[in-house]
Amino acid sequence: MSTAETTSAPTQAPRKINIQVLGPIIALVVLVIVGALMNSNFLSYANVTNVLARSAFIGIIAVGMTFVITAGGLDLSVGSMAAFIAGLMILVMNYLLPSMGNGVPIILVGMLAALVAGLAAGFLNGFLITNMRIEAFIVTLGTMGIYRSLVTWLADGGTLSLDFGLRQTYRPVYYEGILGISWPIIIFALVAIAGEIVMRKTAFGRYCAAIGSNDQVARYSSVDVGRVRILTYILLGVLVGVATIMYVPRLGSASSSTGVLWELEAIAAVIIGGTMLKGGFGRVWGTVVGVLILSLIGNILNLTDFVSPYLNGAIQGVIIILAVILQRGRKAEG
Repeated sequence: MSTAETTSAPTQAPRKINIQVLGPIIALVVLVIVGALMNSNFLSYANVTNVLARSAFIGIIAVGMTFVITAGGLDLSVGSMAAFIAGLMILVMNYLLPSMGNGVPIILVGMLAALVAGLAAGFLNGFLITNMRIEAFIVTLGTMGIYRSLVTWLADGGTLSLDFGLRQTYRPVYYEGILGISWPIIIFALVAIAGEIVMRKTAFGRYCAAIGSNDQVARYSSVDVGRVRILTYILLGVLVGVATIMYVPRLGSASSSTGVLWELEAIAAVIIGGTMLKGGFGRVWGTVVGVLILSLIGNILNLTDFVSPYLNGAIQGVIIILAVILQRGRKAEG
């Protein structure tokens, strides 16, 4: 008599939800819902476009910061760098106004000056870190003070203001756009898409992750570690220049208070988005989500009386600490 043997198909263990991937997206959705419930104007077209336009400056910078942190670096000088570049742009355009006249060419020269200044500032940071072998924290902390002091000196302790006529010519760069979408939002979107492609599909993105994970192994794999690190800081500097180009027509001025805490917001957005603070892994799309989360928090604080908007910086600091704790907890579980 034969015994029937029953065989059951192997059961697959349920896949664990990757909270590092879904967490920022869930947080963003929750913030949208909370904001809509707390204020009826939260989802209005005017408020949404205003939030996106204001977040574009930090977002553009944060994309560059993603590459720097992925490669194991850090830059604390981006806010001061933006202030210095803005002041330099204004001085250049005001100086050339009598000879060039008011028009598009002088605006283009100012934009070129911003990009060159950003490239030079980024190269300086990268050179000191890689060639002089100084810690990134020390170098960028020093240049943060230098750039902030320079713009204060250039403004003689006050404010550098763009000529009124030039301001009117430059104004559309911030306030106008295509199909009701302002130029800062469009530029931010293009920078984010390009950044994600570079991070995921190019050798440069893979090299950044390899260097951040283990620079010695990357050297053994024939990666020019110094060159790649300098390029990440140059990329960040250029993107600071791009962000400044978008920012200057908004107020038409620069002072020692321009760009204050931008470095905190950029780093917070990168960490919230899932990029590892110690390097080795970066996610540009996550950085975009992080930027939107921070912008929505600030917007909700401004629209409601739940918490004082003056505590926005404190909330961002807490978010950075919590994000790093979650990253360490994930490493411990692995």
